Amino acid sequence: MRARFVVPFFAIVTTVVMIAVAARLDADSGHPKTGSGNREAGLTGIHKIQHVIFIVQENRSFDNYFGTYPGADGIPRKDGRFTVCVSDQLSHSCIRPFHDTHDCDIGGPHSTRAMTVDIHNGKMDGYVGMYRVGSAGLMHGSVVISRPCRARASPNNLRPDVRGFHTRQELPNYWAYAHRYVLQDHMFESSRGSSLSSHLYMVSGWSAVCSHPTNPGSCKSALDGLEKQDEGSTREIPEYGWTDLTWLLHEAGVSWAYFVAPGTQPDCDDGAITCTPHPQKVGTREIWNPLPDFQTVHQDQQTANVQTLDNFSADAAAGTLPAVSWIVPNGKTSEHPTASIRVGQAYVTKLIDAIMQGPNWDSSAIFLTWDDWGGFYDHLRPPRVDAQGYGIRVPGLVISPYARKGYIDHRVLSLDAYLRFVEDALLSGQRIDPKTDGRWDPRPDVRESATVLHDLRRDFDFSQAPRPPLILHGP
Repeated sequence: MRARFVVPFFAIVTTVVMIAVAARLDADSGHPKTGSGNREAGLTGIHKIQHVIFIVQENRSFDNYFGTYPGADGIPRKDGRFTVCVSDQLSHSCIRPFHDTHDCDIGGPHSTRAMTVDIHNGKMDGYVGMYRVGSAGLMHGSVVISRPCRARASPNNLRPDVRGFHTRQELPNYWAYAHRYVLQDHMFESSRGSSLSSHLYMVSGWSAVCSHPTNPGSCKSALDGLEKQDEGSTREIPEYGWTDLTWLLHEAGVSWAYFVAPGTQPDCDDGAITCTPHPQKVGTREIWNPLPDFQTVHQDQQTANVQTLDNFSADAAAGTLPAVSWIVPNGKTSEHPTASIRVGQAYVTKLIDAIMQGPNWDSSAIFLTWDDWGGFYDHLRPPRVDAQGYGIRVPGLVISPYARKGYIDHRVLSLDAYLRFVEDALLSGQRIDPKTDGRWDPRPDVRESATVLHDLRRDFDFSQAPRPPLILHGP
């Protein structure tokens, strides 16, 4: 009997030692084992991606940034002439798209009402009218307009930049990423609302208000009134009671972080064109930093996962990126009118360069997008998925060593596809679904499973060897 017992005993000891060593290695890395790298043997397909990074900029429509990109579903034209125009009551004519070479823009209102007017039952012609209404106070009160934009900040501007588009001339790095990696030309905002509803969808797949935040059953779908729920940064009770992606990540032991650029808020709380800037920091509960207002983040004791942007740079350099990262800008780097396009583009390039030059590049997927349309023209009517979405089209770029080269994805996507990608790559396909995720809430549908929504895996070629990075610097 003793001889038969010796082998299992040593097997058990060996196993215990191996587990202890693995645990120590994971502890030293600062992140759970899942998502710690692409060094694990046998990873195939989507599971080669162990680091998903969302870089979320501000307020641009697809046509505003990529409306003339070759091969994309851009601004309609025939024989070199744009075939679409938007009527203008001021000039009693229609305004055609034009090349906007300025480094800053004014944009237009981007509230829920503004989106409804801009879409105009699919006519997509409300942009100039909303600009006229929303710009009435541009030169008065306490609004702040960057110096280069002041000359065009007038409700009487005969060529408001909501009808303008930028090209490679103003956006060299973004167009270079599209040429080298993947451009998504049917990426729609998840909701027909403004920034807050969009950011809520990006972390939870739903936008709602809760009469009793500790009770998920009290939450109801909403696009309006969210800003009032979000006012102030000293509330003791988090406002959002429904389930978000971090709940699933925590349950599965998958690391995450939400990186906030300190400075001023990128946008106005009410979707207006301009407003007095408010401070932004890690602890500020706001539109661009919604996770500290989720009950789940407090219940899981993960509020420290909301961090300053400096930590991201350090993680990228050390090769200790969390499995899932969200990155939001401040007012200066956001590209939100009237911020500089050049400055915002340089900020994003620096983030991407840091990932590409770090040890985690070979296992990373970077998704670069803009949270809403910012009042800028887009010609494509959004598909309808439910009562809250989709919203107006925004740019989307996929940057990864496995991304297909120069591919334009023409399929219908929304920001919900990002949640689905994380769930498929890191959570074995688990959805934020009240029927299966172990935490019930009354959301009307599971957006990641919508029949109109396509899978992001087509944007990748996982059979290829990891492609080298494209270090751009600048612009």
